[in-house]
Amino acid sequence: MGNPTGFIELRRQAPTRRPVEVRLRDYHEVYEPFPASTLRAQASRCMDCGIPFCLQGCPLGNLIPEWNDLVYRDRWREAIARLHATNNFPEFTGRLCPAPCEASCVLSINDDAVTIKQVEVSIVDRAWKEGWIAPEPPIHRTGRRVAVIGSGPSGLACAQQLARDGHDVVVFERADRVGGLLRYGIPDFKMHKHLLDRRLEQMSAEGVAFRPSVSVGVDVTGEQLVREFDAVCLAVGATEPRGLNVPGDDLAGVHLAMDYLEQQNRRLAGDTLDAAKGIGAHGKRVIILGGGDTGADCLGTAHRQGAREVLQFEIAPRPPDTRVSDNPWPEWPNIFRVSSAHEEGGAREYSLMTTRLEGDADGRVTRLHGVHVEPAVEDGRFIFRPVAGTDFVEDADLVLIATGFVGPERSPLFEQFGVELDARGRITHDAEYQTTRPGVFVAGDARRGASLIVWAIAEGRQAAAAMDRYLSV
Repeated sequence: MGNPTGFIELRRQAPTRRPVEVRLRDYHEVYEPFPASTLRAQASRCMDCGIPFCLQGCPLGNLIPEWNDLVYRDRWREAIARLHATNNFPEFTGRLCPAPCEASCVLSINDDAVTIKQVEVSIVDRAWKEGWIAPEPPIHRTGRRVAVIGSGPSGLACAQQLARDGHDVVVFERADRVGGLLRYGIPDFKMHKHLLDRRLEQMSAEGVAFRPSVSVGVDVTGEQLVREFDAVCLAVGATEPRGLNVPGDDLAGVHLAMDYLEQQNRRLAGDTLDAAKGIGAHGKRVIILGGGDTGADCLGTAHRQGAREVLQFEIAPRPPDTRVSDNPWPEWPNIFRVSSAHEEGGAREYSLMTTRLEGDADGRVTRLHGVHVEPAVEDGRFIFRPVAGTDFVEDADLVLIATGFVGPERSPLFEQFGVELDARGRITHDAEYQTTRPGVFVAGDARRGASLIVWAIAEGRQAAAAMDRYLSV
């Protein structure tokens, strides 16, 4: 490494967030610029650890020590080349990934990890600014045609890799705009959509064709795709929501988190929405059910919409402030975290379970009934058991369900292709990502279940490599 004692001399430093009272007035990204000189110093904290566990912590196998050293040496153009060698979209992961690489950093055994995520996003942002990122069309075309169904990070990564291999790629997306959850599930204050649009422009210039507003299985059948294409990739995600399934969950004012987030993203995109169907938090007492990233996205959005008060309920216990003995390095640390949305306000409560929702005479939600719970094991299954005498009631004008996803949404496409699903609803496959239907492959959350963006991109790349081998026979 360029500075072998950097990790001893320097402390971890990350970019600051814009003041809460300022950022709540807009939907711009929350972080302030990070000086290049400071970033170079932070990159120098990457030590010559011998075995870089950060590589195994990253599903993409990003060459982290290499581009950290290149940034320290002020060789930025080489750094973006090394970063793109493993990651198609580092501006996405650098903003949205929770950074399992940092959890696996050897320095984090007894110190603060290297600011890997910040180095990553700074490299790619500078590369775009300097004009170093350009389309990479293939030199030769194979004449083979591939359909990718779904335009989330997995589908986009798969499509880009296959196009660069020389195949003719068409990406089908059921929504009116391309991008999947990157487009409609991620708030702009976490990732502005111009970052997505410029990647799509790059991919179009590389030969990828996009067909939005096409629901495969309905508008186009699986058999049609099999006739028209030499291979198909199912990158449809795992967007089937885990429902609340309690009395009153169908009341007006009770909404799935993704419906709420999509509406706000559409407003920011300039769409005109039906006022009668609009979901808004202005002046309301909001309860968010679910303590994960989606719940935090709802929290930040509700703050910006002017909610009167926001409560966030999580069924699991509050995580500890530091690692416990059965959660050692280099595992992902299950610890208490404060995201930018939590910093902006709202109350978080743990070990709470909703038992029913109450509404008024017009059928609009007015109260949430719940109970405190404790973890337990029953018949070999992990459950949350209600604690007697801990029932409670909270007033609510808007309830947002952010309790996660259970697998791919059921689609006529699965029957049309004849693909099989496992007990958890995921599409089954062989070691080469091929489903039970020859020539039909699967990648991303549809294969793994709901997971991280970095896993989605890795899956898309691996499926593309398998498909290229299939098409080259």
